[in-house]
Amino acid sequence: VQLQASGGGLVQAGDSLRLSCVASGFTFNMYLLGWFRQAPGKEREFVAAISRRGGTTSYADSVKGRFIISRDNAKNTGYLQMNSLKPEDTAVYYCARHQWTTGQAPGERTSYGYWGQGTLVTVSS
Repeated sequence: VQLQASGGGLVQAGDSLRLSCVASGFTFNMYLLGWFRQAPGKEREFVAAISRRGGTTSYADSVKGRFIISRDNAKNTGYLQMNSLKPEDTAVYYCARHQWTTGQAPGERTSYGYWGQGTLVTVSS
């Protein structure tokens, strides 16, 4: 199983970025996909999750209304569209694959068994 996240960078407050997560080594459409982030000195926290076919999404309150998670199962790729970025969104962003095809507890870090390497997003004020 491999997950390759990309798309991070340095932007100004109010800008947008789209992160991508290319998956391989497993049947992509069988698993829920999540995004987490970790800011310096803080624990890794849930950002968003999307069900196997993309019909159900969930978000952390801190990003609700600004971020949009999506996936293209034909391309084995997940996305995180980040709009109206704030300095507090600065973090390393990780995509992750749920451990089980049932996809329970999508907001829990322990539900995910495979992680990408992370991509750094820096938002300047």
